[in-house]
Amino acid sequence: MNEKVKGPASYFPSIEKTYGQPIGHWFEVIKDKLELPHMQIVAFLKETHGLGHGHANAIVAHQLAAKKGA
Repeated sequence: MNEKVKGPASYFPSIEKTYGQPIGHWFEVIKDKLELPHMQIVAFLKETHGLGHGHANAIVAHQLAAKKGA
């Protein structure tokens, strides 16, 4: 059975294609920032690495959910 990916992870193929880095690269970039508020991490990715808002938000949302164990 082939289940469709939902939620933030549905953005991952587009993120990899657009920015030329595996998704793990972006997880590594923000790993030391996960104590900051969600939107501060999003702003960091946008301002420092040029990610679009939706892509940055998906990366941050995924990692914060993983940190909470969701």
